[in-house]
Amino acid sequence: MKQLVDAINANIEAFQVNAEAQVVKGNKAAGARARKAALEIIKGLKEFRKVSVEEAKK
Repeated sequence: MKQLVDAINANIEAFQVNAEAQVVKGNKAAGARARKAALEIIKGLKEFRKVSVEEAKK
């Protein structure tokens, strides 16, 4: 579970960096990377919820 949380945090950092580069600098490629990171964040959060529910059942 720790590894999953670390992966989610890494994707959040990547999103923040790339989203800022798109907004501030107008970097279109950074926008694509930010959108990809956003999708990975969503996947990670869904997986976290699934694992968390399983851990709560124990």
